[in-house]
Amino acid sequence: MLIEIHMIQNHSPSNLNRDDQGAPKTCVFGGVPRARISSQCLKRSIRRSPEFQAVLEKEGGVRTRRLITVLAEEVHGASDPPGELVKLIAKAFEEGGVKRVKRQTAQEPDNTNILLFVPRSSIARMADVVAAESRKKKPNHEALAHAITDILGESASVPDIALSGRMTELDREGLFAKLNLHVDASLSAAHAISTHRVVNETDYFTAVDDRGKPGGGVAHPDEAMFNSACFYKYFSLDWDQLVHNLAGSEPDPEGDAHKKWQDELKPEAERLAAATLGHFLRAAAVTTPTGKQKSSAAYNRPDGILVEVKKKRKPPMSYANAFAEPARRIGDPPDDAPDALSLVGRSIAQLGDHVYSLRRAFEIGSTLLWYSPELWRYPLQGWEREADGRKRKEKGKDKAVPVAHDCFDVLGGDGKAPGLVEAVLREVGFDWSEVKDAGRRESEVS
Repeated sequence: MLIEIHMIQNHSPSNLNRDDQGAPKTCVFGGVPRARISSQCLKRSIRRSPEFQAVLEKEGGVRTRRLITVLAEEVHGASDPPGELVKLIAKAFEEGGVKRVKRQTAQEPDNTNILLFVPRSSIARMADVVAAESRKKKPNHEALAHAITDILGESASVPDIALSGRMTELDREGLFAKLNLHVDASLSAAHAISTHRVVNETDYFTAVDDRGKPGGGVAHPDEAMFNSACFYKYFSLDWDQLVHNLAGSEPDPEGDAHKKWQDELKPEAERLAAATLGHFLRAAAVTTPTGKQKSSAAYNRPDGILVEVKKKRKPPMSYANAFAEPARRIGDPPDDAPDALSLVGRSIAQLGDHVYSLRRAFEIGSTLLWYSPELWRYPLQGWEREADGRKRKEKGKDKAVPVAHDCFDVLGGDGKAPGLVEAVLREVGFDWSEVKDAGRRESEVS
């Protein structure tokens, strides 16, 4: 099963995702420059959002190069752990196949040469075994390495790692190489691109010294770049991969281990996968990247979200080509969409018409759920056309065809009025009220 999320989101003037020159990221698509937000930026803003982290995860993942230092600080209980303790942990990781960076800095002298992605609970367990080994008269880094290896072998089954995946390049001679620490991501995320042509603008600004002398001029002149764009965002979630990641690798089909996996681990993983999907959808809708938000406050919510549920295995499909030709007026109101003049209205009209055409051309059998806070203004619809592309007329008007199977003007998922989130989970086969707390700690639920 595949769950695909398509969003139209108009952001006010901002610089949400900068390049190495400090300018908003851009790309060329359809032969014209577009505003862009990288997929990495989008995924991190969602993964680190309160809506995803605090509500969903029992454990949560930590991605860091400071794991050696973090463990030493956990054991020592201070930010300046003794060198012997750090050396013991570092040697254990080297035995496992993870070395420290060659060029160490005074600020971060013990960073690992790769980025490690592990659950918080695994860090706590590692700290316990480090503490136990360090209390011995002759601490043994090899014994510690074996203990850490056992913990890492059970460290993938948390939602953010199951979604984002984990790629770990290890020394083939180390203990960790015996483990399969690689996790295939169940989530694919596209770079968000503007539905229209965009040219970055420059903001010249100054800061005034409040205690400066009259006529003394400005204390700090500077320039910053920004743009304003209506973005198309696309996420594709592989349900089967997500469940597999959360349940752990399926054991050999013979024996008790497989029965336990089938009867206990997989059903529990499916509930957690359902919770992950619902909270991810909500977080994607209410979260924006943090780049220069203190000076732009571009906290704009989506104007439209299309969720496509493909129960039978079908290839993923982005609808970015709806905007290969930059957003333009589709037709003449009122024969067109109720709002086909605004940039958002034109973008949604092009999206709907593109989806309608592709579904008919490729005979795509999937369920479409459409959300817009202003359904009266932004319906999702396509147009029946003649062979030459002209819109087919019915009673003198263009024949518009609704695209979605169901429409919502409430996002839902917050325990108030049911909406899109509840409908998506119902389509997947779950009751949102029964699974939404699957990732919480028991103390949080009670």
